Amino acid sequence: MRISRLAPLAAGLAAAALALVPASATAGQRTAATATASSNSAVSSTSAAVDAYYTSAEGKTGAALKTALHNIIKTQSKVTYDGVWNALKVTDQDPANSNNVILVYSGRSQSKSTNGGGVNDWNREHVWAKSHGDFGTATGPGTDLHHLRPEDVTVNSTRGNKDFDMGGSPVAEAPGSFTDSDSFEPRDAVKGDVARMLLYMAVRYDGGDGFADLEVNDKVNNGTAPAIGRISVLKQWNLQDPPDAFEQRRNQVIYDTYQHNRNPFIDHPEWVNSIW
Repeated sequence: MRISRLAPLAAGLAAAALALVPASATAGQRTAATATASSNSAVSSTSAAVDAYYTSAEGKTGAALKTALHNIIKTQSKVTYDGVWNALKVTDQDPANSNNVILVYSGRSQSKSTNGGGVNDWNREHVWAKSHGDFGTATGPGTDLHHLRPEDVTVNSTRGNKDFDMGGSPVAEAPGSFTDSDSFEPRDAVKGDVARMLLYMAVRYDGGDGFADLEVNDKVNNGTAPAIGRISVLKQWNLQDPPDAFEQRRNQVIYDTYQHNRNPFIDHPEWVNSIW
């Protein structure tokens, strides 16, 4: 029998709802019980839908799992590069301030309206650098929301097309991030996010659609090759920083509203080690 990894969420919602009920509030208890049942039903429905999405990948490992996931997630709608601006204002909305987005490396909450190319504006960061495979801003990998995030213009420039690795000097305007001549290390809170975005790209784009076969490797200085590294570090980051509520919500919004495909490594981070 397969147990969904989303099942604990239902228990958490139920516990949270019951914790709000005073011991003496009998009418409130009934209301809370109804709300809890409704929440549990919604979570169960979501869990079942996610499980169904990956049915053809069940029981597979290694190359077979990678192929199965590619065949699942390649069915998607596409967003134009101009359309990415408005999409990011939804996918990366600050949970505490609906007027703002969260910048991926900086961690800063910034007004949605300050998108652009000026100093201290935010722009569209390609986490899989668009030169790694020469796909530019073409509709497809160049506009895939699963690896596009808002970031400060200056920080985006500092990251450039560097591979990901540990170490370097602190990055101005991105506390907790570091860089050197050939690599970039994001802040701890998004290390796993970065890893899972890159691994999504390596599964989604395999040489079809007229684009290069994107692959992760254990090198830096990949340049314009359709490769990015380091996979050994990315695997560590996936374990160190598991998917949080922000990342999970983002995945769901992209699926529901924009591309109608999912990042499998957010739903199943354990599949990273099954493939790589």
